[in-house]
Amino acid sequence: MRNASPDIQMSTMEFELPSELEAHEPPEARGLSRDGVRLLVGTGSSVDHRRFADLPSALRAGDLLVVNTSATVPAAVKVPDTDLSVHFSTELRDGSWLVELRQAQGKTTARYRDGVAGRRYALPAGGSVTLTRPYSRDRLWEAEVDRGPFGSVIGYLRAVGSPIRYGYVPRDWPIAYYQTVFGTEPGSAEMPSASRPFTDRMVTTLVTKGVRIAPVLLHTGVASQEAHERPYPERFRVPASSATLINDTRTTGGRVIAIGTTAVRAVESAVAPDGTVKAAEGWTDLIITPERGVTVTDGLLTGFHEPRASHLDMLEAVAGRRLLRECYQEAIEAGYLWHEFGDLNLLIP
Repeated sequence: MRNASPDIQMSTMEFELPSELEAHEPPEARGLSRDGVRLLVGTGSSVDHRRFADLPSALRAGDLLVVNTSATVPAAVKVPDTDLSVHFSTELRDGSWLVELRQAQGKTTARYRDGVAGRRYALPAGGSVTLTRPYSRDRLWEAEVDRGPFGSVIGYLRAVGSPIRYGYVPRDWPIAYYQTVFGTEPGSAEMPSASRPFTDRMVTTLVTKGVRIAPVLLHTGVASQEAHERPYPERFRVPASSATLINDTRTTGGRVIAIGTTAVRAVESAVAPDGTVKAAEGWTDLIITPERGVTVTDGLLTGFHEPRASHLDMLEAVAGRRLLRECYQEAIEAGYLWHEFGDLNLLIP
């Protein structure tokens, strides 16, 4: 399928996304395997169309893939006897949580703007949230969470929650559709979706080829679908073993390729003043822009992001604006699909 040539503004990366390019369901529902989605490979010299199953051919021995091992939790909980739901985003340092109130709007939800500090919302199975203060504009709130009889908030969500879903996905899908082969530690409000197309078989193929894999952790919060706000602090961890792999790869001339924007944020948050990566853990408030740039990330595998999304700044920091614009123009013309169930873009400038 070829679409009309898109008008992507070079100075701002603004463009119109045709609604038919939104992925409305998992590829499995479209008759594809997870690794059957499309892959647009953008390098300094070309833009090539492939299937994700062909990813090993775009990599070489000595490359290092940095993967996020955060697993997705069913972070949406309905407020009984109302049209509201609570999206659990991020645990803060003091044990409170960032939450977003959403209100039913047809088959999807919209931001609920009438939250009030001190208001308590009773939730299923003895849980509740009490809003304490606004966190960002009128979208996110800091809240105290009563998890009922469950041992942790994550345990509570796994018992009563459902996956967060936005309007371009018209029906609910089980949480298994929002997990990745690398996800081992539950904590992400939304799927680290760049890892979704990977399969056990592909990982075996990559390792056999000499591509190494370094695990990091970053628990993603809820996205800002309407406001495209800057990222807020998220919990992350870069183990010492992964820091060593990254430094060794750079020393020996290999490429450090992040799988998803979450992996970029985690790794770049662990860069020491001398330019090496150190073991690190905590909450990162790092915002990556073209002006700041990246230090150790040579390439990025990611999905396609909406117009004016803040993640486009990170992509530009890795790939440069010209390559990024070329890839997005080609993706729109060739009918690539956007969002978490869509196609992928490998950027290696």
